[in-house]
Amino acid sequence: MSEGIRIAAVEDIGEGTAVKVDAEVAGTADDVAVFRSDNGSFYALNDTCTHEDASLSEGWIEDTEVECPVHSARFCLRTGEALCLPALINATTHRVEVRGGDVYLHPGEAPE
Repeated sequence: MSEGIRIAAVEDIGEGTAVKVDAEVAGTADDVAVFRSDNGSFYALNDTCTHEDASLSEGWIEDTEVECPVHSARFCLRTGEALCLPALINATTHRVEVRGGDVYLHPGEAPE
């Protein structure tokens, strides 16, 4: 396992919001969205909606789901599962860790 990439302090990401990590920083083909759910848990998905070129970090977060801002496809933040049409393809997940009051992204590693 990697040490991860420090994204922000926990308090810098409000509940029900997300931050986008550029692909160059993450070392991934797509940007990565790091979400903080309404219950304070952190999750990460590839930022681009699998249905159309839209940023999931700009979507609406409720519980453990994010809704795409373009055509309202929804994805499970825990598993990346596409929960409704028009999305048919699951989103890629990444491991997120809270350590010492900071949020770390582990690109390419499956969530625990």
